[in-house]
Amino acid sequence: MSSFLTMSTVEDVVRDLVERLAQVARVVAPPVLRIALALPFFKSGLTKWDGFLSLSPAASYLFEDEFKLHIFGHAYDFPFPAKFAYFDGIAEIVLPVLLILGFATRFSALALLVMTGVIQLVVPEGWANFHLPWAALAVALMGLGPSKLSLDHLAASLCQPRVVPGGGRQ
Repeated sequence: MSSFLTMSTVEDVVRDLVERLAQVARVVAPPVLRIALALPFFKSGLTKWDGFLSLSPAASYLFEDEFKLHIFGHAYDFPFPAKFAYFDGIAEIVLPVLLILGFATRFSALALLVMTGVIQLVVPEGWANFHLPWAALAVALMGLGPSKLSLDHLAASLCQPRVVPGGGRQ
């Protein structure tokens, strides 16, 4: 028997290593993506509040006077700016928390993708440095799901019917 590895053995080792890396990545990547997407929104959300459910005057001012929707070369005021400011402040706190916990992950990622689209309309020059990476993170989470390290996975496992010995369900 030869004392060196054959080419097929090397291929098998590499294939096994790649599969093991993929298994780890399927578990680890989604929580990292969730954190990466959640942090900028959460940090922004913290600046919107002056206490529990008390929107800061600065947040209201931004939506009333500063933020404009840039659509087809024209700038438009936000409709109902006070409501948008309040909704934005809540969403920027609640959605990142849900993402970090891995609860309603795909829906939270979708909501943050929609918010990113609106932010793109407000700050069109931010697409390359901020909006494109945020959108990519959101789409990746929508595709990959939350992984086993999430409340979504725990809830799904608790809702699965249990099979008891003898073939019946519990």
